[in-house]
Amino acid sequence: MNKFREKWAMQDVIDSVGFDRAKELLIYYFSTGKSGHPLQFFYYNFDKIDSLKKEIDKDKVNRIRLLEETKNMVEENNEY
Repeated sequence: MNKFREKWAMQDVIDSVGFDRAKELLIYYFSTGKSGHPLQFFYYNFDKIDSLKKEIDKDKVNRIRLLEETKNMVEENNEY
């Protein structure tokens, strides 16, 4: 393993998305079902992982909103 290459690759990730977001993406990456979680895959695909994570987070917010709206509609219908 070339530790300098790994260090430069991670620095590129940090420069691209910032330290906090890079940390979030790395934690998310290791929580996925990817076999072995190779860091090279992360370095080459962090932008795609970032886009996917943003979509997942947006979907979670949307689902919570829809659930709340549905709950309110059911409660309103039960009042009549």
